[in-house]
Amino acid sequence: MTTSASVPAGSGNASAGAGPVTDRLIEANERYAAAFTDPGMDARPVLHVAVVACMDARLDLHDALGLSLGDCHTIRNAGGVVTDDVIRSLTISQRALGTRSVVLIHHTNCGLESLTEEFRHDLEMEVGQRPAWAVEAFRDVDQDVRQSMQRVRTSPFLLHTDDVRGFVFDVKTGLLREVDPA
Repeated sequence: MTTSASVPAGSGNASAGAGPVTDRLIEANERYAAAFTDPGMDARPVLHVAVVACMDARLDLHDALGLSLGDCHTIRNAGGVVTDDVIRSLTISQRALGTRSVVLIHHTNCGLESLTEEFRHDLEMEVGQRPAWAVEAFRDVDQDVRQSMQRVRTSPFLLHTDDVRGFVFDVKTGLLREVDPA
């Protein structure tokens, strides 16, 4: 598999600086737009599902889940944790755009497993201001999935909390393992 990481230095990869990689993305968009045709769909996901997952670049959610454009809402953040902003997005997804199911996906070897809330303190020392947000670091990925499922199920803002399932994606095998909510 060829990835951007295998592109030679000086070809617009991340080590070449912010400008060149952004230029490469804009050029790719121009090629994409040249062949683009309006798919004629609206913002309502066809499968009525919202997927909350980690932002990790190793997770290709559409391929891993067999999804096509328009099938789902995808909400990503560091760790795939259910934060207030994720609840905000899920609330809009359900109440305004018709989703009924929520799939939560964490993964093995997550960077949040090596961080602690001390990260916030370090930031405060560096920039002179403590972040208002929590790092949401964790040691046990299954327990964090359970916590995320519980946050969704107990949110007063969400209409549909009966079909909430959580999984751990194995970055070595590509397989999902379901986490028992109990």
